[in-house]
Amino acid sequence: MSDRSDDSISSEIDELEEVYETDYEIGQDNIHWLGLDLHNPVFIVSAVLILAFVIGALLAPELADERLTSVRVWIGETFDWLFLSAGSFFVLFCMVLIVSPFGKIRIGGEDARPEFSYFAWFAMLFAAGMGIGLMFWSVAEPVGYFTEWAGTPLNAEGGNARAAMGATMYHWGFHPWAIYGVVALALAFFSYNKGLPLTIRSTFYPLLGDRVWGPIGDVIDTVAVLSTLFGLVTSLGLGAQQAASGMAFLFGVSGGQLTQIIIIAGVTSVALVSVLRGIDGGVKVLSNVNLVLAGLLLLFVIIAGGLMAFLANFGTTVAGYAEYILPLSNPVGREDETFYHSWTIFFWAWWISWSPFVGMFIGRVSCGRTVREFLTAVLIVPVMVTTVWMTAFGGGGIGQVVDQVGGLADGIGDSSLALFQMLENMPFTSVTSVIAIALVLIFFITSSDSGSLVIDSITSGGKTDAPTSQRLFWVIIEGVLAAVLLSLGGAASLSALQAGAVSSGLPFTILLLLICVSLWKGLAHERKLLRLQDQPAA
Repeated sequence: MSDRSDDSISSEIDELEEVYETDYEIGQDNIHWLGLDLHNPVFIVSAVLILAFVIGALLAPELADERLTSVRVWIGETFDWLFLSAGSFFVLFCMVLIVSPFGKIRIGGEDARPEFSYFAWFAMLFAAGMGIGLMFWSVAEPVGYFTEWAGTPLNAEGGNARAAMGATMYHWGFHPWAIYGVVALALAFFSYNKGLPLTIRSTFYPLLGDRVWGPIGDVIDTVAVLSTLFGLVTSLGLGAQQAASGMAFLFGVSGGQLTQIIIIAGVTSVALVSVLRGIDGGVKVLSNVNLVLAGLLLLFVIIAGGLMAFLANFGTTVAGYAEYILPLSNPVGREDETFYHSWTIFFWAWWISWSPFVGMFIGRVSCGRTVREFLTAVLIVPVMVTTVWMTAFGGGGIGQVVDQVGGLADGIGDSSLALFQMLENMPFTSVTSVIAIALVLIFFITSSDSGSLVIDSITSGGKTDAPTSQRLFWVIIEGVLAAVLLSLGGAASLSALQAGAVSSGLPFTILLLLICVSLWKGLAHERKLLRLQDQPAA
């Protein structure tokens, strides 16, 4: 029996609860104009900077590409150790939280229950996290490493399937999902458990207190908006390129810039309808459809490629991942400069720049899950699925290279065509290629829809019920920006945009490390509060 009185326990509980008491109200700094609900100055500054970027790129595309590329190279060579070390830290941090007593804490409080089923929840987080990327790189990346198309991991000799699959899994396994998991958990916890606005600045409350509602918080949210937009539009550009290449491959139409822009316009139109239908009628439905289609395509590739070959490739993938995860995580004395900077550092910066978008979306749909349940689903389950996916597609592509079959016999010529070249050497090519194109387009739509949801939340001061017209605005902006950048020069323009993603990823890496400290403090506060509330009095 406790020797503490009711008054003593109640007093300590009151003191703990006062830590997160704030006079700030969601939207108190907002501008209400023409039915809009815009946070000042985050919306204005973000919009002006984005507009300036677009105008500058239109007026001087070559200069913009040159400057952005030089910035990307400088950041990669100067801060490569920071990106790589931070990525490994996030993995360890998430695993510690899973096994720690913090794992029992429930997002939204002890009485909260999940809004979505496991299937719908997993479908939404997976579609938001990696949809287009997995479609685009699942064949091109492992085959590229195997054939020495763009450098090899740790300068391994070409033709090393274990190195190719291990490096691919390193880029698509625990590290990106740990980055997403940190942001998502922090946002969900501080919003649903502590009652703070669903915006990035709220995750810094344990470190900054009420100062997060001032200029420091405005800077944090503005960086988050720019990071989200650059990361998102880069993915949309890749999706447009792959869909256009698939249509050119299947129907003989031009896969050039005009086709890509038409695809962006069509997808943006559908995304607008999805926005109007809301999460339940829009993103949730599309994500479920995508998961079913992706599952069918995956099953077909495994069967058509041979079950025994898949099992052998699966062993190679797992063994390669286990063998290369630690050497590839080492930032000291690297000699594989082409691979290290062109692939790993870019991917890490890209994941980090995209993490506000994916993290906020996952956080928003995860109320009711425990910390352990949440991180297990976000970190472990997607890695298992990704391993199977990369084995089926990447391993199958490498097998076609070894057997000198079809378009992949000579390696990678156009990365956006690699998936379709692999499907060409399997039965029912037309059907599977149409499914692949549909997957890319639906992933495109869900990314645009959920991305607009996130940006709108940040630029409205953390509101989750801002006017729908604002989300429509951001959907259109995403489509216009992707179309403008593609029209500037195809792959070159995407290279410039990727440089922008790396540039925005650098400051957000530092913010993410601070978020880990803040989240730990917040969870420790919550656990102490819960223990006191459950403690019997004398």
